Amino acid sequence: MPETLFRTLTRFGFGLAITAAVVAPASATNVHLRNARTEAISFADLAGWKDDDQKAAFDTFLKSCGAILNGTRAMRAARPFYGALFKVCERAVLAGNLDRDRARAFFEDNFQPMRVIPAGQTQGFFTGYYETEVDGSRFPSDEYSIPVYAAPAETVRKRQSKVFADLDRTRIEDGALAGKSLEICYVKNPIDAFFAQIQGSTRVKLDSGKLLRLNYVASNGMPYTPVGKFLIDRGIVSKEEMSMDKIREFMEANPEEGKALRQKNRSFVFFRETPLSAHDECIGAQGVPLTPGRSLAVDKKIHIYGTPIWIDAEFPIESEKPQTEFRRLLVAQDTGSAIVGPARADIYFGHGEEISHIAGRIKQNGKFVMLVPQSTAVSGSAVAAVTNIPLPPPRPKMVITAAARSNTTGSVPAQPAKRRH
Repeated sequence: MPETLFRTLTRFGFGLAITAAVVAPASATNVHLRNARTEAISFADLAGWKDDDQKAAFDTFLKSCGAILNGTRAMRAARPFYGALFKVCERAVLAGNLDRDRARAFFEDNFQPMRVIPAGQTQGFFTGYYETEVDGSRFPSDEYSIPVYAAPAETVRKRQSKVFADLDRTRIEDGALAGKSLEICYVKNPIDAFFAQIQGSTRVKLDSGKLLRLNYVASNGMPYTPVGKFLIDRGIVSKEEMSMDKIREFMEANPEEGKALRQKNRSFVFFRETPLSAHDECIGAQGVPLTPGRSLAVDKKIHIYGTPIWIDAEFPIESEKPQTEFRRLLVAQDTGSAIVGPARADIYFGHGEEISHIAGRIKQNGKFVMLVPQSTAVSGSAVAAVTNIPLPPPRPKMVITAAARSNTTGSVPAQPAKRRH
C-alpha cells in the first residue's frame, strides 16, 4: 500500500519468477518454483515457533480467507495452490475464534513448512513499509501548492492500472495535468508528495481539521528508478550511509537539484480517496485491511495472497542495530513492484512517527518459510545464480502532524489499494 522508495529492484536484474508448471495429480498439488531451492522442514525446526502469538497470525489469516472464499471455481482450477488455500480457509472459518494454542495447532494440522532459498543466495531478503502522514489542504494556496492527483473516474471505473502513459514525472510536475480537475488535495512539500507515492498510501491532515485517507489506484506505467543511486554515484552519500533521510536532507538543502533528482524517476502514482477512518488500517492488494506486524507484501507473480509465511531474522527494531529477533508468522496480503523474487517480502508496520523510523531501517536477510497446505507439494530449482543484488535504502522519516500523532489502530474494509512501487 498500501503496495516503498527503491521499490523496483527489477532494473538490477533480479530475474526471479515462478514457472507456470503447475500440475494437480489426484493425491496432491505440485508447485514448482523457478530460481529457488525448496526444503521441506518441520515446525520443530522453526526457532521461536512456540513463542509466537499464532492467534494474531490466525486472525490475520481469517481476513485473507474472506477474500479467498469469494474466489470462483475457475480461479481455483487455474491456480491449484489457491484451491488448496480455499479448502484450508473453509476449515479456518468453521474453527472460528481460536486461542494461541489452538491457533498454533490449526497451522500445524493444515500446513507443511517449506523453506524457500533463492538462487545464488542463502536467505530471503526483507524490508518494511508504512503509511505516510502529511499536512494538506483541499484548495491551493501559497502554503499548499503541490497537487496530489486522482486518476480519471472513467479509468477507475474500468479498473485500469495505467493512466497517462505518455506523461512522465517531469511533464506532470510541470503542469501537464492542469485544468483536468484531477487534484484531490494540495500539500506543502513536493518531497512529501514524492514519498507518499513511494509508499502508496497516505494520511492527509487537512487544514479544515478533517483527515483524508488516500490509497494508490494507478500509475503512468513508466519504470521506477531508485534515485538514491545517483547520490551514491556522485559520491554525495556512501552506499553504507544511504537512507531515505539522506535523500530528504539532500532534496531539502538543494531544492533545484532535488527536483531534478526526483524527476529521474519517471514513474508517477495516482491516488483515490477511501472511506477509511483514522482508526482503520490501509487496504492491501488482496482487498483486506492490513495488520501491522502481521501483513506483508510479496511477489504476486510467485505467491498467492493468503499464504502464511514464517520469518526468522534480526531487525533494527529496538535500536538502529539489527539485534531484535523477529520470529513471527505473517500473511501475504499485498504486493509491490520492487518486491521481486521467491524469498522477497516487505513487512507492513502501520503508521506513526516511531513506526516510520522502524520500517525505514529494515533491510535485512533472514529465513523465508512458506506454510504450504498439506495437500500441496512444492519443489524448486536454482536455474541461475543471482548475486550482488543491491539492498534498497531505508524509507524516510515522515512529516508528522500533531493531530495525526494521536490517531492509531483500526481495520474496516474499503477499496483495495494496489501497492505502490
